[in-house]
Order: sequence, then C-alpha cells, then structure tokens
Amino acid sequence: MSHLVAPSILAGDFANLRKDVEMLNRSEADWIHVDIMDGVFVPNISFGFPVLAAINRYASKPLDVHLMIIKPDRYISRFKEAGANHLIVHIEACTHLHRTIQAIKHEGMQAGVALNPHTAVNNLEAIICDIDQVLIMSVNPGFGGQKFIEHTYRKIEQTRNLIVKSGSKAMIGVDGGVDLSNASKLIELGADVLVAGSSVFGSSNPINTIATLKAL
Repeated sequence: MSHLVAPSILAGDFANLRKDVEMLNRSEADWIHVDIMDGVFVPNISFGFPVLAAINRYASKPLDVHLMIIKPDRYISRFKEAGANHLIVHIEACTHLHRTIQAIKHEGMQAGVALNPHTAVNNLEAIICDIDQVLIMSVNPGFGGQKFIEHTYRKIEQTRNLIVKSGSKAMIGVDGGVDLSNASKLIELGADVLVAGSSVFGSSNPINTIATLKAL
C-alpha cells in the first residue's frame, strides 16, 4: 500500500474552513485530519461537535479525528454522529483502553491509538491487533508548527517491528512537524500516514505540496 497524506485542518484558516475543506477535496489528500482539544489533556482548545459536523458537511474525504481529550469514552457516539470515520484516542487518556477501542468499533469507525513522545511503543503490545492505526506524535500535542522530535524515527521502527511480530494490520501515522524535509525518511522507516499541517497550509500552493508529499 502506498502511503496516505492526511492534512491537518487545524492549520487551516478558521474563518474560511469551507474553502480549505473544498481545497482538500480537490487535492490528492487521502484523509482530512481533525484535531479535537479540550484544554485539559493538552493546553489548548480547538474544534467541538458543531465545527466537526460543518467540516463533514463539505468534506468528500474521510475524517480522521484525533481526540486530545480526557475521558473520550463519553463522546464516542457523538463523534460518529458528527462525521468521524476514524477515531483516534490517546493511550495516556484511557484507563480502559480495550473497552474504548471496542466502543469505537461498535460505532462503525476505525479505531486508532496515539502515543505522546514520552510514551514507549511496548505499551501497545496488548492492543496492537485490535486497532487500525497507531499515531506516533512527533511533537508534544496541543499546538501546530512545532519542531519535529528526532526520536520519532526510532519509534516508527519499533512500532513496525511490533506490528510485524504480532501480525497486526495496523497502519502507522506520524503527526507533528512532518514536511518535505523528513517525509521520505518517515515513509522509508514504515510510516503509512503522513499528518501534515503547517507544511501544507503554510505553503504558497497547498495542493502542490500535498501532491509532492503523496508522490514521495
């Protein structure tokens, strides 16, 4: 499978979200990545259900929804109703991760688990065969435009080894500081999904930037 590109709408123009979503529809992007932040799990607040539903109204690509919130179990069905196709929760935010994953799948969504930069990959051993995506955070979550953490390369290798060893079908996503300077190496090491925000929306031609990331 060739790698996927999932531009993060968090880096878009909040006053013109429809325009940005329609641009992504026309692009070679595979998914639209949507970050949900509660100001508790991370020190920032972003979209809620009405904005996600509005994005879904205009999006023709699957919505890859990344929950950076505490107690995500409370809202799983509501995220489905608002348009999420994939729902990613943080391992650090889930007391009963297996139950959370099963609840996401029960709603008909793909289930992903995100790891903060300090969280070891081996924490996924008991759950790796139950999930559809591992999202490796290559920055500390909460804000866009941060510098890529170099240790991410090693974590991708560790995750790929775990997936191969266990026979899991999970994809590996990388989120944070992904751009044209490091994307090729991420893919080479085993990344399946590139989540790119500032490098796409901060470029002079986002559609060309997405096409370049996709062609790597």
